[in-house]
Amino acid sequence: MNPLKNLDKLQPYPFERLRALFAGSQHTGGLAHVNLSIGEPKHPTPDLIKQALIDNLGGLAVYPGTQGLPVLRQAISDWILRRFDALVDPETQVLPILGSREALFSFAQVVLDGCGVGNDVDCHVAFPNPFYQIYEGATFLGGASPVFVNIDPETGLSDFHSLGADVLSKTKLMYVCSPNNPTGAVYTLEDWQKLFDLADEHDIVIASDECYSEIYLDGTAAPIGGLEAASRLGRSDYNNLIVFSSLSKRSNAPGLRSGYVAGDADLIKAFLRYRTYHGSAMSTTVQMASVAAWNDEEHVAENRRLYTEKFKAFSAILEGTLNLHIPPAGFYFWADLGQSDTAFAKRLFEQAHVTLLPGSFLGREVNGFNPGANHVRIALVASLAECSEAAQRIRNTL
Repeated sequence: MNPLKNLDKLQPYPFERLRALFAGSQHTGGLAHVNLSIGEPKHPTPDLIKQALIDNLGGLAVYPGTQGLPVLRQAISDWILRRFDALVDPETQVLPILGSREALFSFAQVVLDGCGVGNDVDCHVAFPNPFYQIYEGATFLGGASPVFVNIDPETGLSDFHSLGADVLSKTKLMYVCSPNNPTGAVYTLEDWQKLFDLADEHDIVIASDECYSEIYLDGTAAPIGGLEAASRLGRSDYNNLIVFSSLSKRSNAPGLRSGYVAGDADLIKAFLRYRTYHGSAMSTTVQMASVAAWNDEEHVAENRRLYTEKFKAFSAILEGTLNLHIPPAGFYFWADLGQSDTAFAKRLFEQAHVTLLPGSFLGREVNGFNPGANHVRIALVASLAECSEAAQRIRNTL
Protein backbone atom coordinates (compact mmCIF):
# COMPACT_ATOMS: atom_id res chain seq x y z
CA MET A 1 0.00 0.00 0.00
CA ASN A 2 1.03 3.61 -0.52
CA PRO A 3 3.45 4.33 2.37
CA LEU A 4 2.16 7.90 2.72
CA LYS A 5 -1.38 6.65 3.33
CA ASN A 6 -2.42 9.10 0.63
CA LEU A 7 -5.31 6.89 -0.44
CA ASP A 8 -6.83 7.63 2.96
CA LYS A 9 -6.82 11.33 2.09
CA LEU A 10 -9.10 10.89 -0.92
CA GLN A 11 -12.60 12.13 -0.22
CA PRO A 12 -15.72 10.49 -1.66
CA TYR A 13 -16.52 11.67 -5.16
CA PRO A 14 -19.36 14.25 -5.34
CA PHE A 15 -21.80 11.76 -6.85
CA GLU A 16 -21.03 9.23 -4.13
CA ARG A 17 -21.88 11.93 -1.59
CA LEU A 18 -25.06 12.68 -3.53
CA ARG A 19 -26.14 9.04 -3.33
CA ALA A 20 -25.49 9.11 0.42
CA LEU A 21 -27.53 12.31 0.74
CA PHE A 22 -30.48 10.68 -1.02
CA ALA A 23 -30.19 7.36 0.83
CA GLY A 24 -33.60 6.45 2.16
CA SER A 25 -35.29 9.27 0.24
CA GLN A 26 -38.15 8.47 -2.09
CA HIS A 27 -40.06 10.47 -4.63
CA THR A 28 -43.76 9.86 -4.22
CA GLY A 29 -45.29 12.08 -6.90
CA GLY A 30 -44.98 9.74 -9.87
CA LEU A 31 -42.93 12.24 -11.90
CA ALA A 32 -40.26 11.04 -14.33
CA HIS A 33 -36.75 11.61 -13.03
CA VAL A 34 -34.72 14.45 -14.57
CA ASN A 35 -31.03 14.22 -13.72
CA LEU A 36 -29.13 17.49 -14.07
CA SER A 37 -26.39 16.62 -11.59
CA ILE A 38 -23.66 15.05 -13.73
CA GLY A 39 -21.93 16.71 -16.66
CA GLU A 40 -22.48 13.83 -19.06
CA PRO A 41 -23.50 15.07 -22.54
CA LYS A 42 -26.80 13.60 -23.73
CA HIS A 43 -26.90 14.99 -27.26
CA PRO A 44 -26.48 12.22 -29.87
CA THR A 45 -22.93 11.22 -30.78
CA PRO A 46 -22.41 12.32 -34.41
CA ASP A 47 -22.85 9.63 -37.05
CA LEU A 48 -19.48 10.47 -38.58
CA ILE A 49 -17.75 9.30 -35.38
CA LYS A 50 -19.77 6.08 -35.25
CA GLN A 51 -19.06 5.39 -38.92
CA ALA A 52 -15.35 6.00 -38.46
CA LEU A 53 -15.33 3.45 -35.64
CA ILE A 54 -17.03 0.89 -37.88
CA ASP A 55 -14.70 1.61 -40.78
CA ASN A 56 -11.61 1.10 -38.62
CA LEU A 57 -12.48 -1.99 -36.58
CA GLY A 58 -9.35 -3.62 -37.94
CA GLY A 59 -7.44 -1.49 -35.45
CA LEU A 60 -8.64 -3.78 -32.67
CA ALA A 61 -6.17 -6.40 -33.91
CA VAL A 62 -3.02 -4.36 -33.22
CA TYR A 63 -1.29 -2.90 -30.20
CA PRO A 64 -1.44 0.91 -30.38
CA GLY A 65 1.60 3.11 -29.81
CA THR A 66 1.58 5.44 -26.84
CA GLN A 67 2.53 8.47 -28.92
CA GLY A 68 -0.44 7.92 -31.19
CA LEU A 69 -0.77 7.81 -34.96
CA PRO A 70 0.83 10.68 -36.90
CA VAL A 71 -2.52 11.29 -38.64
CA LEU A 72 -4.22 11.91 -35.28
CA ARG A 73 -1.50 14.17 -33.93
CA GLN A 74 -1.62 16.11 -37.20
CA ALA A 75 -5.42 16.40 -37.02
CA ILE A 76 -5.17 17.76 -33.46
CA SER A 77 -2.39 20.17 -34.42
CA ASP A 78 -4.43 21.40 -37.42
CA TRP A 79 -7.52 21.87 -35.22
CA ILE A 80 -5.53 23.85 -32.64
CA LEU A 81 -4.29 26.11 -35.44
CA ARG A 82 -7.79 26.63 -36.82
CA ARG A 83 -9.40 27.16 -33.43
CA PHE A 84 -6.71 29.01 -31.47
CA ASP A 85 -4.37 30.32 -34.19
CA ALA A 86 -1.53 28.61 -32.31
CA LEU A 87 1.18 26.49 -33.92
CA VAL A 88 2.06 23.22 -32.18
CA ASP A 89 4.46 20.66 -33.57
CA PRO A 90 2.59 17.33 -33.96
CA GLU A 91 5.86 15.46 -33.41
CA THR A 92 6.95 17.08 -30.16
CA GLN A 93 4.12 19.14 -28.67
CA VAL A 94 1.01 16.95 -28.94
CA LEU A 95 -0.07 13.65 -27.39
CA PRO A 96 -3.41 11.82 -27.57
CA ILE A 97 -4.92 10.95 -24.19
CA LEU A 98 -7.77 8.76 -22.97
CA GLY A 99 -10.01 11.69 -22.14
CA SER A 100 -8.83 14.67 -20.11
CA ARG A 101 -9.59 13.08 -16.75
CA GLU A 102 -6.88 10.42 -16.81
CA ALA A 103 -4.27 12.85 -18.12
CA LEU A 104 -5.10 15.58 -15.59
CA PHE A 105 -4.39 12.98 -12.94
CA SER A 106 -1.32 11.28 -14.41
CA PHE A 107 0.41 14.49 -15.52
CA ALA A 108 0.74 15.54 -11.88
CA GLN A 109 2.73 12.40 -11.19
CA VAL A 110 5.34 13.63 -13.67
CA VAL A 111 5.52 17.21 -12.39
CA LEU A 112 5.53 16.14 -8.74
CA ASP A 113 8.38 13.65 -9.15
CA GLY A 114 10.55 14.09 -6.06
CA CYS A 115 7.75 15.07 -3.72
CA GLY A 116 6.57 12.89 -0.88
CA VAL A 117 8.08 9.89 0.89
CA GLY A 118 11.85 9.82 1.27
CA ASN A 119 12.20 13.49 0.33
CA ASP A 120 12.34 16.69 2.31
CA VAL A 121 10.62 18.59 -0.49
CA ASP A 122 7.39 20.28 0.60
CA CYS A 123 5.36 20.54 -2.60
CA HIS A 124 2.14 22.42 -3.20
CA VAL A 125 -0.43 22.22 -5.98
CA ALA A 126 -2.79 25.17 -6.36
CA PHE A 127 -6.23 25.06 -7.98
CA PRO A 128 -9.63 26.77 -7.86
CA ASN A 129 -12.18 26.11 -5.13
CA PRO A 130 -14.79 24.74 -6.01
CA PHE A 131 -13.00 22.41 -8.40
CA TYR A 132 -12.90 19.18 -10.39
CA GLN A 133 -11.97 16.60 -7.78
CA ILE A 134 -9.32 14.93 -9.94
CA TYR A 135 -7.01 17.87 -9.15
CA GLU A 136 -7.12 17.05 -5.45
CA GLY A 137 -6.63 13.32 -5.94
CA ALA A 138 -3.66 13.88 -8.23
CA THR A 139 -2.14 16.19 -5.63
CA PHE A 140 -2.43 13.76 -2.74
CA LEU A 141 -1.20 10.74 -4.69
CA GLY A 142 1.72 12.77 -5.99
CA GLY A 143 2.84 13.41 -2.42
CA ALA A 144 1.96 17.12 -2.45
CA SER A 145 -0.37 19.36 -0.47
CA PRO A 146 -3.38 21.08 -2.05
CA VAL A 147 -3.78 24.84 -1.97
CA PHE A 148 -7.43 25.80 -2.46
CA VAL A 149 -7.91 29.21 -4.07
CA ASN A 150 -11.49 30.34 -3.55
CA ILE A 151 -13.41 31.50 -6.59
CA ASP A 152 -14.38 35.16 -6.56
CA PRO A 153 -18.21 35.25 -6.71
CA GLU A 154 -18.03 38.37 -8.90
CA THR A 155 -15.67 37.02 -11.58
CA GLY A 156 -16.25 33.28 -11.23
CA LEU A 157 -12.48 32.77 -11.27
CA SER A 158 -9.70 32.31 -8.71
CA ASP A 159 -7.04 34.91 -8.02
CA PHE A 160 -3.82 32.94 -7.69
CA HIS A 161 -1.97 36.20 -6.98
CA SER A 162 -3.69 36.22 -3.58
CA LEU A 163 -1.34 33.45 -2.48
CA GLY A 164 1.65 34.47 -0.42
CA ALA A 165 5.21 34.21 -1.69
CA ASP A 166 5.93 31.47 0.87
CA VAL A 167 3.17 29.32 -0.64
CA LEU A 168 4.03 30.12 -4.25
CA SER A 169 7.70 29.30 -3.71
CA LYS A 170 6.67 25.71 -2.88
CA THR A 171 4.03 25.41 -5.59
CA LYS A 172 5.08 23.05 -8.38
CA LEU A 173 1.82 22.83 -10.31
CA MET A 174 -1.18 25.04 -10.87
CA TYR A 175 -4.44 23.70 -12.28
CA VAL A 176 -6.50 26.33 -14.04
CA CYS A 177 -9.90 25.68 -15.55
CA SER A 178 -11.20 27.96 -18.31
CA PRO A 179 -14.06 27.80 -19.09
CA ASN A 180 -14.45 27.15 -15.40
CA ASN A 181 -16.30 24.21 -13.91
CA PRO A 182 -18.71 25.07 -12.30
CA THR A 183 -19.05 28.83 -12.99
CA GLY A 184 -18.49 28.93 -16.76
CA ALA A 185 -16.24 31.99 -16.42
CA VAL A 186 -13.35 32.38 -18.88
CA TYR A 187 -9.90 33.95 -18.73
CA THR A 188 -9.15 37.06 -20.75
CA LEU A 189 -5.79 37.65 -22.43
CA GLU A 190 -4.89 39.94 -19.53
CA ASP A 191 -5.75 37.15 -17.06
CA TRP A 192 -3.47 34.79 -18.95
CA GLN A 193 -0.64 37.33 -18.95
CA LYS A 194 -0.87 37.58 -15.17
CA LEU A 195 -0.89 33.79 -14.81
CA PHE A 196 2.16 33.42 -17.04
CA ASP A 197 4.02 36.13 -15.11
CA LEU A 198 3.24 34.38 -11.83
CA ALA A 199 4.32 30.99 -13.18
CA ASP A 200 7.56 32.46 -14.55
CA GLU A 201 8.40 34.15 -11.28
CA HIS A 202 7.98 30.99 -9.22
CA ASP A 203 8.74 28.32 -11.86
CA ILE A 204 5.26 26.78 -11.71
CA VAL A 205 3.85 24.45 -14.34
CA ILE A 206 0.38 25.46 -15.56
CA ALA A 207 -2.03 22.62 -16.34
CA SER A 208 -4.90 24.23 -18.25
CA ASP A 209 -8.12 22.21 -18.21
CA GLU A 210 -10.07 23.34 -21.30
CA CYS A 211 -12.53 20.51 -21.85
CA TYR A 212 -15.46 22.99 -22.04
CA SER A 213 -13.80 25.33 -24.54
CA GLU A 214 -16.19 24.52 -27.40
CA ILE A 215 -19.42 24.91 -25.42
CA TYR A 216 -20.12 28.64 -25.50
CA LEU A 217 -23.11 30.79 -26.37
CA ASP A 218 -24.05 30.45 -30.02
CA GLY A 219 -22.91 33.49 -31.98
CA THR A 220 -20.54 34.86 -29.34
CA ALA A 221 -16.76 34.96 -29.30
CA ALA A 222 -15.03 31.66 -28.59
CA PRO A 223 -13.16 31.54 -25.27
CA ILE A 224 -9.44 32.18 -25.49
CA GLY A 225 -7.30 29.17 -24.60
CA GLY A 226 -3.90 28.83 -23.00
CA LEU A 227 -2.07 28.05 -26.24
CA GLU A 228 -3.73 30.96 -28.00
CA ALA A 229 -2.87 33.32 -25.17
CA ALA A 230 0.74 32.13 -25.07
CA SER A 231 1.08 32.50 -28.84
CA ARG A 232 -0.39 36.02 -28.82
CA LEU A 233 1.91 37.00 -25.96
CA GLY A 234 5.06 35.81 -27.71
CA ARG A 235 5.44 32.58 -25.75
CA SER A 236 5.40 30.22 -28.74
CA ASP A 237 7.56 27.67 -26.90
CA TYR A 238 4.65 27.31 -24.40
CA ASN A 239 7.15 27.21 -21.56
CA ASN A 240 5.71 25.43 -18.48
CA LEU A 241 2.25 25.22 -20.09
CA ILE A 242 0.28 22.08 -20.88
CA VAL A 243 -3.29 22.28 -22.18
CA PHE A 244 -5.82 19.45 -21.78
CA SER A 245 -8.85 19.02 -24.02
CA SER A 246 -11.30 16.30 -24.96
CA LEU A 247 -13.95 15.18 -27.42
CA SER A 248 -16.35 14.28 -24.61
CA LYS A 249 -18.13 17.63 -24.40
CA ARG A 250 -17.20 19.04 -27.81
CA SER A 251 -18.45 16.03 -29.76
CA ASN A 252 -20.87 14.35 -27.33
CA ALA A 253 -18.60 11.32 -27.13
CA PRO A 254 -17.73 10.77 -23.46
CA GLY A 255 -17.49 7.01 -24.02
CA LEU A 256 -14.87 7.43 -26.72
CA ARG A 257 -12.33 8.46 -24.06
CA SER A 258 -10.35 10.62 -26.42
CA GLY A 259 -8.58 13.92 -26.01
CA TYR A 260 -5.16 15.53 -26.20
CA VAL A 261 -2.45 17.33 -24.29
CA ALA A 262 -0.39 20.00 -26.03
CA GLY A 263 2.26 22.53 -25.10
CA ASP A 264 5.80 22.61 -23.70
CA ALA A 265 7.86 20.09 -25.67
CA ASP A 266 10.05 19.14 -22.69
CA LEU A 267 6.99 18.40 -20.54
CA ILE A 268 5.38 16.45 -23.38
CA LYS A 269 8.56 14.37 -23.74
CA ALA A 270 8.58 13.55 -20.03
CA PHE A 271 4.85 12.81 -20.06
CA LEU A 272 5.26 10.46 -23.03
CA ARG A 273 7.99 8.58 -21.20
CA TYR A 274 5.73 8.21 -18.17
CA ARG A 275 2.76 7.14 -20.29
CA THR A 276 4.79 4.43 -21.96
CA TYR A 277 4.91 2.71 -18.58
CA HIS A 278 1.46 3.86 -17.48
CA GLY A 279 -0.24 1.81 -20.21
CA SER A 280 -2.41 4.57 -21.65
CA ALA A 281 -2.19 4.01 -25.40
CA MET A 282 -5.33 4.76 -27.39
CA SER A 283 -6.81 2.07 -29.64
CA THR A 284 -6.14 2.83 -33.30
CA THR A 285 -9.85 2.32 -33.92
CA VAL A 286 -10.62 5.15 -31.50
CA GLN A 287 -7.79 7.22 -32.93
CA MET A 288 -9.30 7.13 -36.41
CA ALA A 289 -12.73 8.03 -35.06
CA SER A 290 -11.05 10.93 -33.24
CA VAL A 291 -9.51 12.15 -36.50
CA ALA A 292 -13.00 12.31 -38.00
CA ALA A 293 -14.27 14.26 -34.98
CA TRP A 294 -11.46 16.83 -34.91
CA ASN A 295 -11.84 17.41 -38.65
CA ASP A 296 -15.53 18.35 -38.46
CA GLU A 297 -17.07 21.53 -36.99
CA GLU A 298 -20.67 21.28 -38.14
CA HIS A 299 -21.70 18.97 -35.31
CA VAL A 300 -19.96 21.25 -32.79
CA ALA A 301 -21.87 24.30 -34.00
CA GLU A 302 -25.14 22.37 -33.69
CA ASN A 303 -24.11 21.35 -30.18
CA ARG A 304 -23.68 25.00 -29.20
CA ARG A 305 -27.04 25.90 -30.70
CA LEU A 306 -28.79 23.26 -28.58
CA TYR A 307 -27.12 24.39 -25.35
CA THR A 308 -27.88 28.04 -26.07
CA GLU A 309 -31.53 27.15 -26.62
CA LYS A 310 -31.68 25.33 -23.29
CA PHE A 311 -29.94 28.11 -21.36
CA LYS A 312 -32.43 30.68 -22.62
CA ALA A 313 -35.50 28.51 -21.97
CA PHE A 314 -34.36 27.43 -18.49
CA SER A 315 -33.53 30.94 -17.31
CA ALA A 316 -36.79 32.34 -18.72
CA ILE A 317 -38.88 29.86 -16.71
CA LEU A 318 -37.04 30.67 -13.48
CA GLU A 319 -36.90 34.42 -13.98
CA GLY A 320 -37.89 36.19 -10.79
CA THR A 321 -37.60 32.98 -8.76
CA LEU A 322 -33.93 31.99 -8.93
CA ASN A 323 -31.16 34.42 -9.77
CA LEU A 324 -29.53 32.83 -12.81
CA HIS A 325 -26.86 34.27 -15.05
CA ILE A 326 -26.19 32.54 -18.36
CA PRO A 327 -22.42 31.84 -18.29
CA PRO A 328 -20.03 32.69 -21.12
CA ALA A 329 -19.21 29.01 -21.64
CA GLY A 330 -19.78 25.48 -20.39
CA PHE A 331 -23.17 23.85 -19.89
CA TYR A 332 -23.73 24.56 -16.19
CA PHE A 333 -25.75 27.07 -14.27
CA TRP A 334 -23.99 27.95 -10.99
CA ALA A 335 -26.88 29.17 -8.89
CA ASP A 336 -26.78 30.91 -5.52
CA LEU A 337 -29.77 29.59 -3.58
CA GLY A 338 -29.45 31.70 -0.47
CA GLN A 339 -30.22 28.54 1.53
CA SER A 340 -28.66 25.15 2.32
CA ASP A 341 -27.65 23.49 -0.93
CA THR A 342 -27.84 19.96 0.48
CA ALA A 343 -31.25 20.48 2.07
CA PHE A 344 -32.63 21.99 -1.12
CA ALA A 345 -31.18 19.25 -3.34
CA LYS A 346 -32.77 16.59 -1.15
CA ARG A 347 -36.11 18.38 -1.02
CA LEU A 348 -36.09 18.87 -4.80
CA PHE A 349 -35.39 15.19 -5.35
CA GLU A 350 -38.16 14.10 -2.99
CA GLN A 351 -40.80 16.61 -4.10
CA ALA A 352 -40.01 17.13 -7.79
CA HIS A 353 -37.80 14.17 -8.77
CA VAL A 354 -35.10 16.47 -10.13
CA THR A 355 -31.45 15.91 -9.21
CA LEU A 356 -28.98 18.79 -8.93
CA LEU A 357 -25.47 18.74 -7.46
CA PRO A 358 -24.95 20.62 -4.17
CA GLY A 359 -22.16 23.14 -4.63
CA SER A 360 -20.59 22.31 -1.30
CA PHE A 361 -19.73 18.86 -2.67
CA LEU A 362 -17.45 20.54 -5.23
CA GLY A 363 -15.64 22.73 -2.71
CA ARG A 364 -13.52 22.48 0.38
CA GLU A 365 -13.73 24.53 3.56
CA VAL A 366 -10.95 27.10 3.82
CA ASN A 367 -10.74 29.21 6.98
CA GLY A 368 -14.22 28.10 7.96
CA PHE A 369 -15.78 28.89 4.57
CA ASN A 370 -16.78 26.61 1.70
CA PRO A 371 -17.37 28.80 -1.39
CA GLY A 372 -19.65 26.14 -2.87
CA ALA A 373 -22.07 26.24 0.06
CA ASN A 374 -25.60 27.48 -0.67
CA HIS A 375 -25.01 26.95 -4.40
CA VAL A 376 -26.11 24.24 -6.80
CA ARG A 377 -24.62 23.19 -10.11
CA ILE A 378 -27.25 22.55 -12.78
CA ALA A 379 -26.01 20.58 -15.79
CA LEU A 380 -28.17 21.33 -18.84
CA VAL A 381 -27.36 18.02 -20.47
CA ALA A 382 -30.86 16.60 -20.85
CA SER A 383 -33.20 17.42 -23.73
CA LEU A 384 -34.82 20.84 -24.08
CA ALA A 385 -38.16 19.38 -22.99
CA GLU A 386 -36.65 17.73 -19.90
CA CYS A 387 -34.66 20.85 -18.95
CA SER A 388 -37.78 23.01 -19.31
CA GLU A 389 -39.80 20.57 -17.22
CA ALA A 390 -37.07 20.53 -14.57
CA ALA A 391 -37.00 24.34 -14.47
CA GLN A 392 -40.75 24.44 -13.89
CA ARG A 393 -40.48 21.91 -11.06
CA ILE A 394 -37.65 23.90 -9.48
CA ARG A 395 -39.79 27.03 -9.69
CA ASN A 396 -42.71 25.23 -8.05
CA THR A 397 -40.48 23.86 -5.28
CA LEU A 398 -38.92 27.25 -4.55
